[in-house]
Amino acid sequence: MTCESCVTSVTEKLIGLDQVEDLKIDLASGSVEMEVLKIQTLKNLSEVLFPKYIPSFESKSDNSFPMTESTSKLKQLYPLFLIFVYLVVGAVLLQKNTLRITNFMIDFMGLFFVVFSFFKFLDYKGFPSVFAQYDPLAKRSNLYGNAYPFIETVLGLMLLMRWQLNFAFIATIIILSITTVGVVYSLFDKNRIDCACLGTALKLPMTEATLIENILMLVMAVAMLLN
Repeated sequence: MTCESCVTSVTEKLIGLDQVEDLKIDLASGSVEMEVLKIQTLKNLSEVLFPKYIPSFESKSDNSFPMTESTSKLKQLYPLFLIFVYLVVGAVLLQKNTLRITNFMIDFMGLFFVVFSFFKFLDYKGFPSVFAQYDPLAKRSNLYGNAYPFIETVLGLMLLMRWQLNFAFIATIIILSITTVGVVYSLFDKNRIDCACLGTALKLPMTEATLIENILMLVMAVAMLLN
């Protein structure tokens, strides 16, 4: 590689490989540092690169890069899945002896906002900058990013206390719709960024799970508003 144009073309080719999460290229040394979910072979890389680029690595003992695989998405998202299980159990227990789907959904949404805002407050100063990486409104307003954990807390308490429910549903639809747009754009962009849904205390990658989480909340908010 001799120029920034080379770096750009190589980056586009390699990032398009399956199981490649992220990569960094040092033009001066010609080295490439890759973050992968599965070990890549030199053959795989050669097939997608232009003929003038010949990939190699320092150790010639085998035909794969001497690097460890990134933690699988399932392991990375384990804290998120575990929290969802607790939210479901908590919402069920709040129903006591009369389980009604509408009450369950409202309590689930309330617990969701309260619990997720708690994690955001664990690193309140660091949250806005991470959130601004993908939320369209937080990118334009630092005030919104700083206020977001408080907004979630208030919405959660409103839902759990059954106070001004219609307002809470409408607010939920608005703020989560904005965030969902940013999540979709980030997933299509393929740039690896962290998800701020659990703040910065727990490092979670931006994945389809984040999109599903937002859509689930949106569907419940719309259903409750129509109901």
